[in-house]
Amino acid sequence: MSEKQTGRARLPPRWFIRTFWTMHRYLYRVSGGRAGLRRAKNGRWGMMRLSTTGRRSGQERSVILGYFEDGPNVITMAMNGWGDGEPAWWLNVQACPDVTIDLADGRRSVKARAADGDERERLWDRWRELDKNLDAYAARRSGETAIVIFEPSPDSALGNLADDSTDAGADQ
Repeated sequence: MSEKQTGRARLPPRWFIRTFWTMHRYLYRVSGGRAGLRRAKNGRWGMMRLSTTGRRSGQERSVILGYFEDGPNVITMAMNGWGDGEPAWWLNVQACPDVTIDLADGRRSVKARAADGDERERLWDRWRELDKNLDAYAARRSGETAIVIFEPSPDSALGNLADDSTDAGADQ
């Protein structure tokens, strides 16, 4: 498997990771979406905002994630800060895969799915190019880390929605 242990990766304490996530979402909200996202470039992953529907609450939930682009698709990992357990956003996406993502260049309507087989291996290798410690971080988890593919929705032109105003109050 491509997630073999290559040494124990050091991570900050969990409280620090959660505080950083909270502050990142706060920065996004108070800037009206002008700060907190960045485009993926060669050799560097980007940051996007994913909006899902809560599987139990039915309310909109948002999270900021790292990503890279693979043709028209946007790729991320369901890794929960490298802790065990699936992140809540991934459980929400599995329940309702039609979601929206906000990138630095606009909003897209997409449909999510997990990569598997050769496609997963290829995308894992792409992540490894962006993060040399990927295998060591993944080894901290007891299970396989899902690679999530966001494909343009067929019902929206090129998967892009009009980039109207940012919903600053939805990040919860």
